[in-house]
Amino acid sequence: MNLTEKIDRKVFRHVGSVADAMGRECYVVGGYVRDLFLDRASKDIDFVTVGSGIEVAEAVTATLGRGAKLSVFKNFGTASIHYHGEEFEFVGARRESYRRDSRKPIVEDGTLTDDLSRRDLTINAMAISVNGDRFGELIDMFNGLEDLHNGLIRTPLDPDITFSDDPLRMMRAIRFATQLQFSIVQDTFDAIKRNACRLEIISRERIVDELMKIMKSPRPSIGWNLLSRSGLLPLILPELEAMKGVETVKGRGHKDNFDHTLQVLDNVANASDNVWLRWAALFHDIAKPVTKRWDDTMGWTFHNHNYIGAKMLPKIFRRMKMPMDEKLKYVQQLVELHMRPIALVEDTVTDSAIRRLLVDAGENIDDLMTLCRADITSKNKEKVARHLDNFDHVRQKMIELEARDQLKNWQPPVDGNLIMETFGLKQGREIGLIKDYVKEEMLLTEDPNNREHAYQLMIRRGSELGFTPVTKQ
Repeated sequence: MNLTEKIDRKVFRHVGSVADAMGRECYVVGGYVRDLFLDRASKDIDFVTVGSGIEVAEAVTATLGRGAKLSVFKNFGTASIHYHGEEFEFVGARRESYRRDSRKPIVEDGTLTDDLSRRDLTINAMAISVNGDRFGELIDMFNGLEDLHNGLIRTPLDPDITFSDDPLRMMRAIRFATQLQFSIVQDTFDAIKRNACRLEIISRERIVDELMKIMKSPRPSIGWNLLSRSGLLPLILPELEAMKGVETVKGRGHKDNFDHTLQVLDNVANASDNVWLRWAALFHDIAKPVTKRWDDTMGWTFHNHNYIGAKMLPKIFRRMKMPMDEKLKYVQQLVELHMRPIALVEDTVTDSAIRRLLVDAGENIDDLMTLCRADITSKNKEKVARHLDNFDHVRQKMIELEARDQLKNWQPPVDGNLIMETFGLKQGREIGLIKDYVKEEMLLTEDPNNREHAYQLMIRRGSELGFTPVTKQ
């Protein structure tokens, strides 16, 4: 197959002419070729040359002129050129061998066949020549194009060797299956199962990088299901694996919390591209296995699973080397609050309850409501429709109250400084007790921004705690 028209770009012609002048074979390879057939845009373009990739990159940079910026990585035998918003990476064809305790290969110069053979998947092991006499010629020795057309994920060589040599390839196979919604062929998937324990030599950062790509996919549940079925999930997130299964007592069971979680995750993915909202969906019921109890009157209960789940997250994020910053706080907040809107739907909706939720959720109220709508997964269609209608009612009340009271990022009209000044106090827990009291009481009123009323509440609570005002308003 000749793909001259598909790659008939000035940059490919230019690289090919430079390689011809140097007497080097040169090919565009990997993801760019795959995405070419998938009609997906790809800014990063990888070239493989038989010989030094750095030398070819240096020569290409010299002839491109102004605007071309070269970066050389001698330790890795690679070089990249940044040119007009695109990145071109050059590497010499190589063959690799591995030690059992490391995914870092021993690298030697090799042929194009050697180089394509070492790649993770057949769909990533195709190359197109840019040399003048063979421009556009497709090299597809592992039938990657056929697998691409059939929606199949497989390794070019023996999958046991492929995955044992570099266990990150197992994660990549699952990630590509998720992103492209392809099927992993059985012998390749069986090899992932057999080599799952090899994942222990992969850094958490590299694992999370693949998980983030899974989470950004149109249907993230595909990846998490594959991780579970392959035996990788217990090694990555045992807390999530623990959610699988249904226990029955006296003929009463509960929903499979793992399946429910993945449905919620896909529901959120359909509604939002916010990857951290998707992580909140994945973790929203993470504490159900540790809070599950049987009660002869109530049946299965999961009391406080939202609060306990929020407290579990820092340990999980730390272990996974995920960001311990505002992103963690965001996910924690949504996990902790995710039961509140549902409780409003089921109970009588009061202005004060909605005010309290608006204040507690702050600027994340819309994301919280997206998560809670996604959390309605009953097989009873009438129940789902009823809950969604009630949600619409609650949402309308929120809009009305927010417009009237401006409650996003709301703080009570008296602050800690005024409390300390009024009672002549230093910073301490009493300040928080007074402020929390004023906050809760003000949210019950029709005018939560009334400063005079807030001041009187402050005086009342301070007096109850034994403090006498030393200054007056």
